[in-house]
Amino acid sequence: MTSHSPYPSDLSDARWELIEPVLTSWRNERRARALDIGRPPEHDLRQIMNAILYVDRTGIPWRYLPHDFPPWATVYGYFAKWQQDGVFEQLTGLLRRLVREAEGRDAEPSACVLDSQTIKTSANVHLADQGTDAGKRIIGRKRHLSCDTLGLLLTVLVTAASVSDTAAGVTLLSRIATAHPHITKAWVDAGYRTTAIDHGARLGIDVHPVHRPPGTRGFTIIPRRWTIERSIGWLMHHRRLAATTRPTHTAPKP
Repeated sequence: MTSHSPYPSDLSDARWELIEPVLTSWRNERRARALDIGRPPEHDLRQIMNAILYVDRTGIPWRYLPHDFPPWATVYGYFAKWQQDGVFEQLTGLLRRLVREAEGRDAEPSACVLDSQTIKTSANVHLADQGTDAGKRIIGRKRHLSCDTLGLLLTVLVTAASVSDTAAGVTLLSRIATAHPHITKAWVDAGYRTTAIDHGARLGIDVHPVHRPPGTRGFTIIPRRWTIERSIGWLMHHRRLAATTRPTHTAPKP
């Protein structure tokens, strides 16, 4: 249970039970590597995760964390270590497998969908670490994403907004082939060029561009692609993801 009145972003007991073993194992491994020297951890891991989710959902700076959470520097320290040690990636994989199995699917996907999203950057982001998406007329960065056919996240690549989907798609496909070797099919936007399609073929992935139905204009639900567009919409419910505030996209910053 939490030690404060619960926030809407707090983990429920059921959700905490799903991820608690991963976080406890991480803490125990770090303690073992340090030969159990030093003070025992002061803060509850559930409270740490709740604080991270609060920042993610509300979009506040780390230093603005309410005082009924652990100190912001402690929370950020855990966030940075979990990112560095691949804990968030591990949790994403665990939850994705649980959902897929609950839906009667194989634990590992055999097909995926790729797309990108351009995000504006804040004033503290260096010019060298962003770019202009000429099509959308946005200065910022791009998230290049892949998800399974349920819309569950597989891989993410962050670039300057000026990087083309095709160029980033080559890297993304390589990551997919390494992390998810069962995948043999990928649906992509019609803007992906032959370079990405040929690269996918060399990896054993059939890359299939999905075109807008002839004669349609404006908002149209496009087969296969709507899955990842819905996933991008889910991400936008989290204000920390709605704009890029980190000075670089290679390491987290307060």
